[in-house]
Amino acid sequence: MAAVGELAVLAHKFITSPQSASSSFCNIIKIGTFCRTVVWPCLPPLLMYQYIRGKDEDMYALEVLYAKSGSRDAKAFYDASRLNGSGHWRLQQDLETIRAAANAE
Repeated sequence: MAAVGELAVLAHKFITSPQSASSSFCNIIKIGTFCRTVVWPCLPPLLMYQYIRGKDEDMYALEVLYAKSGSRDAKAFYDASRLNGSGHWRLQQDLETIRAAANAE
């Protein structure tokens, strides 16, 4: 338990030591300003790009599955009329399994 206390003290010293000198404090302000003006404004577009890319990859996989299945019923794979994204074929299958188990007699 004493080792945990020593680690906590060491971590606290590591975090607070850069603020001990005024030049270090100025560097922290400069780094913070850089993050606020450059890094943070770049994050939302990057995150949106990753989200769109992931959705596109998932829809492409659905299209390939539909094409290779030879089926003519596209709604069996993705039904856009269902609520809250539950139209994906895997979600439809899972919801049907839950419904069958809940209504078992």
